[in-house]
Amino acid sequence: MKKEIKVFDYASEVLNGMKSGALLTTKVDEKLNSMTISWGSLGVQWEKPIFIAYVRESRFSKKQLETNQEFTINIPIGSLDKRILEVCGTKSGREVDKIKELGLTPEPPQSISVPGIKELPLTLECRVIYNQKQNEQQIPQEIKKDFYPQSVASVFHGSNKDYHTAFYGEIVSAYIIE
Repeated sequence: MKKEIKVFDYASEVLNGMKSGALLTTKVDEKLNSMTISWGSLGVQWEKPIFIAYVRESRFSKKQLETNQEFTINIPIGSLDKRILEVCGTKSGREVDKIKELGLTPEPPQSISVPGIKELPLTLECRVIYNQKQNEQQIPQEIKKDFYPQSVASVFHGSNKDYHTAFYGEIVSAYIIE
C-alpha cells in the first residue's frame, strides 16, 4: 500500500535522508540495481519538482541511467538496517545482485518502470529531463583534493578520481510505502 505525498511537505525528510544515505534505484530490462547516494538536490526547475542525482562516471548506475532514464530515490524513515547502505555503497551492480543479496523488496511503481524499495519507504519516482557532466575546470582545488583524489583508482569506494554527471529527474510521483 502506498500513501501519496506532496514531496515538498517531506523536504526535510528527503534532505535528512540524504545526509545519512539513501538509495538511487535503476532498472534496465530485468536488471534492478540500487546504489547508495548521499549527494542530491531537491528543488524546482522549469516549473517542475526536481531531484538531481549525482552519479560518478564509472558507476554501473550511470550506464543504467543512460539506457533507461527513469529512477527512484528511496529514503529511509525510522530504523534502517545499515548493511543495506553499506552493501549498496561498496558493491557494484555489474558483479552483484544487491537486491537479491540483501533480500530487499521491490515495490511496483506507479508512473515509471523502476520500482521503489519497501525497506526505504519514502519514494520519489523520477524521469530524467536533463543531464550534465561536471566541468572539472570549474571545481575549486580544495574540493577536487577532498572529493576527486587523482592518486587513487575510481574502483575504490570513497576514493574516486572520476567526476559526476548530474541527472535532473522530474518527480512524477511521490509516496510512502506502508
